[in-house]
Amino acid sequence: MPKPRAALTALVPLLLLLTACGTEQGPGAAPAGTVDPGLPVSGTHWTIDAVTVDGRRSAAPAAARVEFEENGRAQGNTGCNHFGATVAVNGDTLTVTQDEITEIGCPGDRERFEKELVKAFSGPLKGTIKGERFTLASGDGRNGLELTSEPGAPLRGTTWKVDSLVSGGTAASLPAGSGSKARFTLGEDGRVTGNLGCNNFSATARVDGTTLTVEGPAATTRMMCTSPEMQLETTLYELLDGPLTYRLDHRTLTLTDPSGEGLTATAAG
Repeated sequence: MPKPRAALTALVPLLLLLTACGTEQGPGAAPAGTVDPGLPVSGTHWTIDAVTVDGRRSAAPAAARVEFEENGRAQGNTGCNHFGATVAVNGDTLTVTQDEITEIGCPGDRERFEKELVKAFSGPLKGTIKGERFTLASGDGRNGLELTSEPGAPLRGTTWKVDSLVSGGTAASLPAGSGSKARFTLGEDGRVTGNLGCNNFSATARVDGTTLTVEGPAATTRMMCTSPEMQLETTLYELLDGPLTYRLDHRTLTLTDPSGEGLTATAAG
């Protein structure tokens, strides 16, 4: 899971790109589920800026995004939960069938947006592109999405905002009432600094292959905070003490310890 329109000729390159994700075939077309290797389709990511449902526009949370894959799938994040859909392309029309979504509990505003995104990103939608802007709209124009092409984020120098905890491969929302202050940055100087949900912290970190090792307990300030904030801080403090496996997926970072406990974080800004 609204913007300036472009001439149809400007839309053609994108539609050629997305057609590789569809199921319709014509003479000389690649088989369904495959991609013409001459088309630069892989690695296309989009930030979801806003959705419109029944004529009402809602701005998206920062983490909302979608990627069109080579195999006729779309994968993304509502700003809270991960979602997946099948996409078929016919001319300038994308027919989207939503078929998966995770079930992390979302704050009220995120939950409302998520429901609107699922409704807007469904059924036949006509696509228009202009520069970095991509618009999808229903036939009557009452539902649609506004998207912007999105660059990836490097591991170092990015401020990573913690948005969920991981346990055994399952993501869960942060403790209710813990706020949204938890974030960190890995500097070029080998220091990792940020906030654990209550107190600021700093530590030395080393990156080796896909392992990020925080060396020694982090140094922190000593403010007292609410119980949920302290609960999150204790969890993160214990996690950020030793070797962690990291996985960087465009603008999402996952850190897990050897037992499978960890966190996911999204590039801020």
